Amino acid sequence: MIGLPLATLVLIGVGSPMLLFAVLGGSSLLNRRLPERWTGWLTAGSMALACAALLAALLVVGGLGSGPGLLSFGAWSASSDVGIAIEFLVDRLSLGFGAIAAMIAGVVSAFSYRYLHREPGYNRYFVLLSLFVTGMLLVALAGNVAILFVGWELVGLSSALLVGFFHERPAAVSNALRVFSVYRISDAAMLSAAVLLRHAAGTDSLALLFGTHGASAGALAGGTATIIAVLLVIAVAGKSALLPFSGWLPRAMEGPTPSSAVYYGSLSIHAGCFLLLRAAPLLHHAPAARVLAGAIGAATAVFAAATTRVQSDVKSSLAYASLTQVGLIIVEIALGLNTIAFLHLVGHACFRLLQFLSAPNVLHDLHGMEEAMSGRALSGVEALLPDRARHRLFLIALERGFLDSTLDRLVVDPFTAVARRLTRLDAWLCGAVLPARQRAQPRAPEDRDE
Repeated sequence: MIGLPLATLVLIGVGSPMLLFAVLGGSSLLNRRLPERWTGWLTAGSMALACAALLAALLVVGGLGSGPGLLSFGAWSASSDVGIAIEFLVDRLSLGFGAIAAMIAGVVSAFSYRYLHREPGYNRYFVLLSLFVTGMLLVALAGNVAILFVGWELVGLSSALLVGFFHERPAAVSNALRVFSVYRISDAAMLSAAVLLRHAAGTDSLALLFGTHGASAGALAGGTATIIAVLLVIAVAGKSALLPFSGWLPRAMEGPTPSSAVYYGSLSIHAGCFLLLRAAPLLHHAPAARVLAGAIGAATAVFAAATTRVQSDVKSSLAYASLTQVGLIIVEIALGLNTIAFLHLVGHACFRLLQFLSAPNVLHDLHGMEEAMSGRALSGVEALLPDRARHRLFLIALERGFLDSTLDRLVVDPFTAVARRLTRLDAWLCGAVLPARQRAQPRAPEDRDE
């Protein structure tokens, strides 16, 4: 039984970024944008309040020494007998990850306050940041599939919009569309797992499925549990840029440096890892999914470790370095080392946050180190390979495993083709006439991503 103080703390923790989003978004819609100083203070205060509330809730749960508890705040839809319940699953794992997410977002907001000074999209950036934090907290504390999916979608939507933050740049818009296209695969897998879970278990509650004992996971038929777990692994692979979806990660660096830090250095890329940690009881009953997750994680770690060594800019190098550690975290989860994986996740998120925010200094230090060493020396496995093998490995790493061209053919081009046809259909239904450039079937050469 969960007391009123704990429920109040959790509601404050989740409600603070929601209220911030409503205030900043409402002022933008009314064309009454707040001054930069007010926006910065409100954002920092909201994140600090959310972090403090979730930390206090974590202390309360730790003091009670109880297992996972379910908080219910009614339903936002009553179209069926059950409706869509607003439920939060609170335990040490969910509250700890939520507090870390709010703390990291607070640090990034304080950095962004001065970094984006006089930027035309200043208020828009903080609106998207508050939307992202809301989504992360919903993913962390979700008590049912509906809440989890809403948070998952908010994280993906805000991430794609931040990639295209500088929308006057063609490359930023193109790369944002690429990220959004890959996210559709992740979201489709997540939705399929949710529907199958509802059909097989008769409930969408995560308290039973992802609880400490995983009673409902054990009650699922072996094949059903495996299919649901495999779909979750696919959803995680798309969201965390695991193979074969790693090609979009360096392109996501088109956004502002603070957004790169909070999205692809510390939080967004770890959202999939947290979901697998939460689904550990389900993975326990699906050995095939555990093997798949471990294989994908190991392959991603090897691929990212090779690719990060040949990047020409510091942000892409840090992105692939982050991906290397994410792959190792997935392997740890597959091996059942959940405590180690969580500590690895938290430590790596904080470390990468610092590196991304100090990216220019990192680049300066790297150049100084190379000058002191009079060039980069070969090390590790690289020094043991013959010249031909090393050159081939260099080419594969330089081309990022040729994943970009594969994703273009299989994911991005079909997605944009459907979107283009829907745009023409909408224009025809509305009686509008599209410009000749949009009526053309093939993309113009300048629209193609070189």
